[in-house]
Amino acid sequence: MTSVFQHALGADFDRLHPRLRRRFAVDGEPDLGCVGSGVMDRVWRGTALTAPLLHLGALRHILFPETGRCVPFTIENYAYADSYGRPTLTFVRTFQVAPHRRRRFDATMVWSAHRGVLVDYLGTHQHLAVDLHLAVDHTGALTIRSGPQRFPSGRACPALLTGDARVREWYDERDGRFGIDVAVTSRRFGPLFGYTGSFTVRYVRPDRAPVPAAVRPLRENPRE
Repeated sequence: MTSVFQHALGADFDRLHPRLRRRFAVDGEPDLGCVGSGVMDRVWRGTALTAPLLHLGALRHILFPETGRCVPFTIENYAYADSYGRPTLTFVRTFQVAPHRRRRFDATMVWSAHRGVLVDYLGTHQHLAVDLHLAVDHTGALTIRSGPQRFPSGRACPALLTGDARVREWYDERDGRFGIDVAVTSRRFGPLFGYTGSFTVRYVRPDRAPVPAAVRPLRENPRE
């Protein structure tokens, strides 16, 4: 199975830094998954006006209101074909925002062959479907920006509830770590949520373990 990032980037996939190429080539063979752990130097949110929206999102693992510095972080990427046969990659991010509190930010990325686009389904029940636009910059880093957003019904998400995401991921040769910078901006309220930091990864072979049930969504959305 070709990885969702190879589908989305096409020939540009080979322009990624070699460490990023392996990380985003996870497709079930030879690597079933890629599990990262590290620290987010900063987790931030926007003004107090954004807090209700973030609290609502936290109920279904879509963003959250807490902020902090030096926040322990894990990210779980596992490849599989979903129940509709679509190449899928999990993006389950866990933030230890307090000694006894963790927050998750869940997504599954699905390659839509008939539309030729990578779709990011957000939340425990794939509550939102977001088209993603990928590119590789001159340093070999991956950049992602979000596009149109839809509910499971296929209806467009109201502007009040949408956010424009910008992501950049790179590999730091000097530190031997992956770097990540994420910013989500609300079209109504301005800066909404984001984080920046670094992590290392380990790869999971398919003969070692199945895809953990905890990283799969509770409901899959057939719409693309």
